[in-house]
Amino acid sequence: MLAAFSVAPVAVDTPDGSLSAAVAEAVRVVRESGLPHETTSMFTTIEGDWDEVFDVIRRATEAVAAVSSRVSLVVKADIREGFTGQLTEKVTRLEQRLSGD
Repeated sequence: MLAAFSVAPVAVDTPDGSLSAAVAEAVRVVRESGLPHETTSMFTTIEGDWDEVFDVIRRATEAVAAVSSRVSLVVKADIREGFTGQLTEKVTRLEQRLSGD
């Protein structure tokens, strides 16, 4: 499965309202998980089986909750049994279609 998620504190006590410190802790959890992943400006996508993926999302959410009493979590999942490597393969197939191959 692929799961794209965004987790952030709802309230932060920083002068500029930046969420990056808390989000960095969530991304650290993802990176330390060893699962294939990709982080963009809005979401982090991870690949693995159901239990692995949702365990990482839970732990990333807990990392943010450690600095905020309220947390926002958005999750979108692509569940496709028997397929791996889809973090990159889906993009490869799209690029092939766009190039006319």
